[in-house]
Amino acid sequence: MDIIQDYLSLAIQVAREAGDYARNIQRSELKISTKTNEMDIVTQVDSRNEQTIRDTVLSKYPDHVFLGEELGSSESSDDFGFSHARVRWIIDPIDGTVNFAHGLPIWCVSVGVEVNGTMECGAIYQPNLNEIFTVRRGHGAFLNGERISVSRVADASKSLFVTGFPYNVHQNPESVIEQFSSFLYKGLLIRRLGSAALDLAYVACGRFEAFWEIGLSPWDTSAGQLMVREAGGRVTHYDGTDYNIYKRSIIATNGLHHEMISDIIEGNNIKTSGTSSESVS
Repeated sequence: MDIIQDYLSLAIQVAREAGDYARNIQRSELKISTKTNEMDIVTQVDSRNEQTIRDTVLSKYPDHVFLGEELGSSESSDDFGFSHARVRWIIDPIDGTVNFAHGLPIWCVSVGVEVNGTMECGAIYQPNLNEIFTVRRGHGAFLNGERISVSRVADASKSLFVTGFPYNVHQNPESVIEQFSSFLYKGLLIRRLGSAALDLAYVACGRFEAFWEIGLSPWDTSAGQLMVREAGGRVTHYDGTDYNIYKRSIIATNGLHHEMISDIIEGNNIKTSGTSSESVS
């Protein structure tokens, strides 16, 4: 039996079910509330989706554990669920909640599966476009069943980049405003979608050449960072070290713009911890 493939099949199933449910609810009345920050909103769909995903997984794998944006860690350990759990499901029930709550169709459901501390597979579902991005370590990344790869565009002037900001961007954590200005002064084409998981999926399939952001959490990047790697791209932290989903900065590129982006960030003396920020999504 190929157990990782079973996990991937289940990740696809729960991501699709959660995304389709959310899309239907978005067309009716949403209940919107805020978390600790007024910009950090949540709807009844977020917690419902995460609980439903957990329940579905537990019905098949009762010994698995979870880490999610709304319900946190199901383990008795530190904030990000560090333990020796064999299989951990890392869930963002709605990545792009601000978009979702405003009726903007740029959001997704992201589900990643970590086995013995290694990300093995995952799925990102964008229900408004009926796009399911899937990945399995060592087997490639796919969009609706077709293998994808990163862009091979090397000319920065012909490239499209994407970034995001933490909720407390007005406080300019880690000089994020100066950092963004430096990219603009380079004359680069930059977008900001409001969903880190989609940003990564779009780097993986070549729609963007690169993505960078601080203040992210494991559920934002668990599946997407693996997709970029499996699609032939490169993923690191701001300091150039190999990417770990439990740390807060990320540069994900097609590999051809990595040093340029790192140099621009370094030129602003950006710190690499990012422990006090959360992404706007």
